[in-house]
Formats: sequence, structure tokens, C-alpha cells
Amino acid sequence: MYLPVAFAEHDLVLLDGLIERDNFITLVTSSDGTPQATHLPVLYRREGQRVELRGHFARPNPQARDRGQALAIVHGPHAYVSPAWYPDKEAMARVPTWNYAVAHIEGQLSCFDDEGGLAELVDALSTQHEQAVGSSWRYEHERDDQRRQLRGIIGFSLVAERISLKFKLSQNHPAANRLSVADHLDALDTAHAAEVARLMRERTPV
Repeated sequence: MYLPVAFAEHDLVLLDGLIERDNFITLVTSSDGTPQATHLPVLYRREGQRVELRGHFARPNPQARDRGQALAIVHGPHAYVSPAWYPDKEAMARVPTWNYAVAHIEGQLSCFDDEGGLAELVDALSTQHEQAVGSSWRYEHERDDQRRQLRGIIGFSLVAERISLKFKLSQNHPAANRLSVADHLDALDTAHAAEVARLMRERTPV
């Protein structure tokens, strides 16, 4: 990922926040020189500097056979920025851009298909998301019909070897531009735009 110094972050608390906001990632691997990507929810665990992602593929997914180096992309909020929003737009001949927050997690991908490990994974993922939507479905390991369905998936674990956090939020602009953009984003009254505006204000000196 292209990461200018102005947009680089290093505090893993920010990664915690991105995952908590949206744990539906893009997982990228390469097999025989051909890139493959799958979009899926993950469980996230961080202990100090150690970060692990766990999830599962559908067994027929060719990517379930990949091992080795992998890239997980964690998607944060993003928004279009119009040059019309900059106070210095004419003097500096400003152009359109896009502000966003994103994380790249690189590491070795390992897979597993033991029944106990898959059961724990499915139970943890479903519990997390059922609670989020106010529902109560639970994986029941004692049910043969549910246990048999574990045969249709392959679990994976990705332990981070390198983490890149990019928060591109107009840090290369004067404060007046940044605050003006944040105000215009708030005026759009959309969730993504409001999130970007908040992140911008947090990084703009008063």
C-alpha cells in the first residue's frame, strides 16, 4: 500500500476501532501467480502487539487451499472530497480527492478443519453478530444436522507480521481546508461522511 508519512498511523487502538466498526474484511492470497480474494467476517484478537484474525472459507472456494503469505484489508469509512470545499481552491488550483481510513494486515495464513476448532469459530462468530442485531440464534454442537454442516467449511488463522494503518484525512492541507471539508462532510448527513469528518477533526490542530 502506498503510504505517505503524513497519512501513516501506528497506534493499534485505531486498528481495534476499524475492526469493531466493520469486521467484514477482504482476504487476498496468491496461487501460482494468480491473486485470489474473498470477502468475509473475521474474529479479531489483539494482545499487545500480537494481532490474529480467524474466519472460514466455504470448502469449495479455491482460496481455501492457499497457504503462506496473505493480506487482509480492513475497510474503514471513506468519502469524496470536492475541491469546491477548500477556502484556497482558486489560489492553489485544488482538485478532487477521496479521504478514507484503511488497514492492511500481512502474515502467514494457516488453515484448519478439525471439528472442535470449526465449532468454536462458528459459535463465536454467530454469537457476536446475533447480539449485534438483537437476535439469539446459536450454533448447537449437539445437533447432528448443524454439526454435519461444519464439513462444508475450512477455518483459517492469520497472525500479523506487518500492519499498515492509513488514515488519509487531508493532513497535507492547512487547517482551514481541513475544517471546511469536515463541515461540508457533516452537511451531507451520511454515516460514512460523518465518520470521516470526525476523524479529520481529531487530527486538526485547533
